[in-house]
Amino acid sequence: MADETTAVVWDSALLGYDMGDHPLNPVRVELTMALARELGVLDRPGVQMIVPGVASEIDLTRVHRPDYLEAVRLAPVDPFFTGWGLNTPDNPVFDDMHEASARICGATLAAVQAVWHGSARRAVNVSGGLHHAMPARAAGFCVYNDPAVAIAWLLENGAQRVAYIDVDVHHGDGVQAVFYDDPRVLTVSLHETPLALFPGTGFADETGGPNADGTAVNVPLPPGTGDAAWLRAFHAVVPSVVRAFAPEIIISQCGADAHRVDPLADLRLSVDGQRAAYIAMRQLADEVCDGRWVATGGGGYALVEVVPRAWAHLLAVATGEPLDPATPTPRQWRVLAAARRPGDTIPETMTDGSEPFCTPWPGTSEDPVDRAILATRTAVFPLHGLDPHDPRD
Repeated sequence: MADETTAVVWDSALLGYDMGDHPLNPVRVELTMALARELGVLDRPGVQMIVPGVASEIDLTRVHRPDYLEAVRLAPVDPFFTGWGLNTPDNPVFDDMHEASARICGATLAAVQAVWHGSARRAVNVSGGLHHAMPARAAGFCVYNDPAVAIAWLLENGAQRVAYIDVDVHHGDGVQAVFYDDPRVLTVSLHETPLALFPGTGFADETGGPNADGTAVNVPLPPGTGDAAWLRAFHAVVPSVVRAFAPEIIISQCGADAHRVDPLADLRLSVDGQRAAYIAMRQLADEVCDGRWVATGGGGYALVEVVPRAWAHLLAVATGEPLDPATPTPRQWRVLAAARRPGDTIPETMTDGSEPFCTPWPGTSEDPVDRAILATRTAVFPLHGLDPHDPRD
């Protein structure tokens, strides 16, 4: 394996996943890649740029039903099309929807294949992370579920244990649903409580199907959770269950919508806290699976102020040294951002001025986040031979 090689999957054609006047605007991906390029992240030694293809019918039907694929193809040519979760405010149809959605899947497949075949140690597809799509239904801005398609490919190609870590503010319900009864896949999701936010799933007692109890791990967090509490929850749950599961590869969905200014949710993370989460995931992959880590993007609706900086940090963590948070955003990037999104706040540095820290989980507390941690640990830790009450586990 090329220990210091990172595959970055990119093609401007990925911007074709464009729902029009819609929160999921592809400009967030364009500005991410432009920022990473201006900061020199994509020119680092060991960075391998990959242009993806379009996922094939065989690739897609490992997860999605053939009749759903046909519906995705037909919907853009029928203005009265209904059903399958399509042609709704969340999931409007758009030209070339099948090809654009399949290209996102092809990009995450290319990332996974590079790592699994050993040509890269890590890989990133910031255009991916469409984690809400179901086998026969579009949902939550997602037509095809690229993380699930990639995980299904891994299972068909010899993987026995795959861990999926989802830090989007919304529950990773589609990926969980696809693998809920498969003991080879561990799905871990930290998200805002389903009592307050779409999709209404992801409670602590969702722990996996009869044949895979313990392989779904959910940490629902109260609105207002900030960096310190969020990172405490991450470190109190994620490393322990991932170590116990001992995956061969980690797939991450790194939605940036847990940020405090995101317009669609109510967690309170900073870009600095998100950067700390990416570093923690890389370190966990280094510890448990020889560094094999594939990161995707996901949600994020503060299109200029947050997403490009968060995912440029993600690209930096995956490709080498994390960026100094005090790094200025390059002038040329600020000019591009202003041209693309007139009137949006354009950040001048890569930091929100926060210094995220993580105090250890105390084991018992009346703090709402600590109660959420204990609920998750109580539900799943015994299923992995772990003590839910012992902070050392």
